[in-house]
Amino acid sequence: MIFKLLQFSFCGIIFTYIKIYAHRKIRSIKEFLVVKIAIVTDSTSDITVQEASDNNISILPIPVIIDNHTYLDNIDISTKQLFDMQRNGSGFPQTSQPVLGDTMALFDKLHNSGYDAIIVITLASTISGFFQTVNTISSEHPEYNIIPYDSGITVRLMGYLALTAARLAKKGSTPKEIIDHLDALSSTIDEIFVVDDLKNLVRGGRLSNASAFVGSMLQIKPLLTFDDQSHKIVSFDKVRSMKRALKKTISLAEDKINLVNENQDLRIMIYHSNDIQGAESLFEYFKEAYPQNNIEIQEFDPVIATHLGEKALGVTWIKDIDKM
Repeated sequence: MIFKLLQFSFCGIIFTYIKIYAHRKIRSIKEFLVVKIAIVTDSTSDITVQEASDNNISILPIPVIIDNHTYLDNIDISTKQLFDMQRNGSGFPQTSQPVLGDTMALFDKLHNSGYDAIIVITLASTISGFFQTVNTISSEHPEYNIIPYDSGITVRLMGYLALTAARLAKKGSTPKEIIDHLDALSSTIDEIFVVDDLKNLVRGGRLSNASAFVGSMLQIKPLLTFDDQSHKIVSFDKVRSMKRALKKTISLAEDKINLVNENQDLRIMIYHSNDIQGAESLFEYFKEAYPQNNIEIQEFDPVIATHLGEKALGVTWIKDIDKM
């Protein structure tokens, strides 16, 4: 009788341990076997409607507010229209985060469509509060399994991060694998911008160097970049006249590109703010200098153009995701 009781107790203990182990094992498997991942980014990524459709990327438009009227980035307003309105006497444009209601509606839709995780790639948290908003939503709605990712940048550079994430999600990569890959790709990003006028940057509060305000008074053209550590827009040099500023931009960009372009595997993007002639000039120069690299011209979308002002130009680069 005693033996049977001991035997029964022993079996009960074993059964309990099996249940605990099985529960932990199932939970562990669920953490790693995320089979359906949604990719979300904002409109400053410059991803086209076709690219978003082909890669199953959801785009949240950022509002541009002019004279109390709200326009959606690249939907209701173009960069040319933005500057046409300013020349015609409109008020100074302001930008905001994607509409909270639209953001929540998208997350609801994705969650209800069976997505196990939602990776949200936002423009740099130093120039927008969108990343923090997504963080808050993630904390308040753990059932969505939202993974906010601060790109530390914007424009098409961020767009290529989103496209890469979408490709990896389609291949069945886990969220951690995708984030690790994005971190590695982000480390290949660099950029140099030159603005024709500092008014927009200073007024919009997006330039961290307060002393740079003096530059606009002296007609000095600042060279800008996103600081590697703080991810803030900083002026790292000032040159008198746009011609000299562009010459220095080319020289500095070449020096940096040559350090990391051993395999001709960088994609170089020339950006402009309603200055296609200036962009084409830069494009021709870099196309001749780097014939093996993919080089493209992009226009700053209305949100970024709002802060950089008209006639801004930039040279940006990232590891070419089509050569990875």
